[in-house]
Amino acid sequence: MKNVGEAPQEELATGERSTRNRVVRSVLDHGPSTVSDLAQRLGLTQAAVRRHLDALAADGIVEARERRVYGARTRGRPAKVFALTDCGRDAFDQSYDELAVDALRWIGEREGGDEAIAAFARARIAAQAGSYREAVEAAAPEERAQALARALTADGYAATARSAPHPQQGEQLCQHHCPVAHAAERFPQLCEAETEFFAELLGTHVQRLATIAHGDGVCTTFIPKSSTVSRAAGASPPPEPPEPPKSPRTSGTKPEKPSPHIHNATASASTAGRNPA
Repeated sequence: MKNVGEAPQEELATGERSTRNRVVRSVLDHGPSTVSDLAQRLGLTQAAVRRHLDALAADGIVEARERRVYGARTRGRPAKVFALTDCGRDAFDQSYDELAVDALRWIGEREGGDEAIAAFARARIAAQAGSYREAVEAAAPEERAQALARALTADGYAATARSAPHPQQGEQLCQHHCPVAHAAERFPQLCEAETEFFAELLGTHVQRLATIAHGDGVCTTFIPKSSTVSRAAGASPPPEPPEPPKSPRTSGTKPEKPSPHIHNATASASTAGRNPA
């Protein structure tokens, strides 16, 4: 039986998260803050504030710094303040997507329309190509799609590679997240440049089946099996079959007439052992 006033574990967890969010919001609104400042603003004990700050620091949301001192320093060490990290700021609303869309629109209007945007998209991919190329070229031919998926995951695309469903022969590269989906929704040149890069990197034509920017749940690219193994390995194409012997009609010579003896021998062999009619 629960004691009176004892909250269930789920409610305690929810309360912890709510108080922790209040701590983060206070740091965002007021800038780097001491434990004492936070305790006073939020009506908490300093021990409770320290406990939440320790958890937030462990998650990379806040970090401890020495408070900047302006003017003459007083005796003793400066008070420690807690400030948001870049990760902590990313938890709040940002306008990066709108900034990217505005920049691409400006490029299209001032520098040459769709072709200028496509050129920018290719240049952006080229600037990031080094790590992808290094990862793919270091992998065995049959593992290159997996290597590309791992490299994409390291850049935030949450990518996987798996066998394509029957009857397709090849692999599907799936990107479960797209950091530029909002911009790519307005400017498909970003997706097109990425697809072109995958084809160049893997040495074959690839087919984009779905994109997050178009409302699909995942960006899916089909990589034919022949490309991921034989072309990546640098294997030479199979030899062409030998030409069939030319027909007597096309050789320019008249066919020799079969010997009557051979014909008779064949006929005799075919009728051997039969009773006469």
